[in-house]
Order: sequence, then C-alpha cells, then structure tokens
Amino acid sequence: MLRQLKIIVEKHPDGYVAYPLGLKGAVVGDGSTYDEALADVKSAIQFHIETFGTEVLPGDSPVQEAFIAEATILVLTCSTTFMY
Repeated sequence: MLRQLKIIVEKHPDGYVAYPLGLKGAVVGDGSTYDEALADVKSAIQFHIETFGTEVLPGDSPVQEAFIAEATILVLTCSTTFMY
C-alpha cells in the first residue's frame, strides 16, 4: 500500500532535520544534506509503521496544508534554590 505524507525538512547550520506531518508518534530523520535527511525520515517512517502498525497513519482527513507561524513566548528560568 502506498501512502502520501507531507514531510517538513528544516535546514540548520549543522545539517537537515525532517519529520512527517499527521503521523501519530514522534518520527524524525536527519542528515548532512536535504536528500540524506529525507531518506532517513522515510526509513524512520517505515520502521515506525512496521513497529506500531498502520494505526499511526493519518486517518481519512490527512494534513492538507501546513503553515509556519512565529510566536513570542516568555521563557522563565528557575533560579530559586530549595532548602530541605
């Protein structure tokens, strides 16, 4: 059975990271090049499906579009020392 999945490929200073959209669970691939990351994530997806079954595949309404958004968040650091 062949299935189409949307895969995000990110370029970072030290290489590429790729991950599928809509798949249940965490699946990530990486590589020095775009093609290496894509091949790695495809292999990881195959392994994920073989391990957990076809239930991890997107259902009847797969991801149609993906959007990139930026958000500003407040990052709190915990510098409190607890005394026991």
